[in-house]
Amino acid sequence: MATDEQTPRLHVVTGKGGTGKTTVAGALALALAGQGKRVLLVEVEGRQGLAQLFDAPPLPYSETRLAAAGRGEVVGLAVDAEAAMLEYLEMFYSIKRAGSVLRKMGAIDFVTTIAPGLRDVLLTGKVKEAVTRTERTGRPSFDAVVLDAPPTGRITPFLQATHEVAGLARMGPIHRQSQGVIELLHSAQTQVHIVTLLEEMPVQETLDAAAELRAAGYRIGRLLVNRARPALISAGRPGVALLAEGLTAAGLDAALAPALAAEVRDYGRRQDVQARAGAELEQAGAPITRLPELPPPLDLGSLFELAEALDVRAWSA
Repeated sequence: MATDEQTPRLHVVTGKGGTGKTTVAGALALALAGQGKRVLLVEVEGRQGLAQLFDAPPLPYSETRLAAAGRGEVVGLAVDAEAAMLEYLEMFYSIKRAGSVLRKMGAIDFVTTIAPGLRDVLLTGKVKEAVTRTERTGRPSFDAVVLDAPPTGRITPFLQATHEVAGLARMGPIHRQSQGVIELLHSAQTQVHIVTLLEEMPVQETLDAAAELRAAGYRIGRLLVNRARPALISAGRPGVALLAEGLTAAGLDAALAPALAAEVRDYGRRQDVQARAGAELEQAGAPITRLPELPPPLDLGSLFELAEALDVRAWSA
């Protein structure tokens, strides 16, 4: 049985753009909350994707309840780099009043522009604070944190940004904070899950990202295949004549057979592509979870359906 130190508490969700990364991150948060956990769902890209997903007003830079699931709940947080920097200054240097002055001067935008990596340091630092925060009783404020992270093309530099700051600031509170972030991200408490589709480009990018993340010392959790179609077509696909016969037997118009045969061929081709992509994805050497293709538009009910399909109880089995 895994100890508390070995149980993942930070779930980093990444994926190629267009794979449904944010949707899957939301479903994962609901799935964990369904186990009676208090879950923080964090976004860091400034798109307000979580608010849209949960049909909520734009999220402020404060923890906001998004949904209940069983005995648990999902709390949302949209991390803003500027607000995070002001929080850092107050936390480590007790500089509170200077915040408004810095904002008026545009100093914060200037600093994060000339040092782009600093923005990622501020964002991961806030995530680390949420993961390690405790109540007066000593209990963690959140049982799990799900991070809707940048896409696969940027995920490794995003997670590695703190290494650069730790090397520049070799002592003091920022160095200690940086070391804490590094230790958390590389510990057994953190897993990186990659969302993909069973298509050539997303699968290749997933394989590349998994290899890059492992080389950098991060743990891969699950490969989450979104919008997977069921295999409904057998190898011997029916022709027009056979379909016409079946339609007639069912009391339907046999004239529909040519169009139906075209649909069957198209579905079969997609099914073949999925099968080849699925075989390639197994090369990553990580557990694979397939999520069903749901009809648009997705709503909160769809998220709960995806949360059930994730079956997170089986992840630690």
